[in-house]
Amino acid sequence: MSAQAAVELLIVEDDPHDLELALRALRKANLSNRIEVARDGAEALEYIFCEGRHAGRQISDAPKVVLLDLKLPKVDGISVLRRLKGDARTRMIPVVVLTSSREQSDVTDTYDLGVNSYIVKPVNFDSFVESVRNLGLYWLLLNQPPAASG
Repeated sequence: MSAQAAVELLIVEDDPHDLELALRALRKANLSNRIEVARDGAEALEYIFCEGRHAGRQISDAPKVVLLDLKLPKVDGISVLRRLKGDARTRMIPVVVLTSSREQSDVTDTYDLGVNSYIVKPVNFDSFVESVRNLGLYWLLLNQPPAASG
């Protein structure tokens, strides 16, 4: 895959309303050029690990950041995070949990697994837009990840 076509952001979100809000917020902040969307945990794992309909991708063409909901169909977000952070090829991909869950066990479990940030979705639209915009600015423009090892 060429650098120009590389996905910068993988959004893993099953709620169409929350997904549309996130996409609108990213467009508003001019951060929506290269986004892939997975609507359940199984689809996210297929994308990340180049399986199924994504078998033609190279695992080295990883997104710069994953925005991950926890409450997902098929495979939950904790399981996605566990697999992502448990594999040497993908553990350095920053993962930001963006979820409605305020459960302390979810916060603790995700940090134990290596999540980079845990953010509870605001219910107010303007707050949600601002949160997504700030996430995109930081993770896509400011964060300096380690160089990929070959």
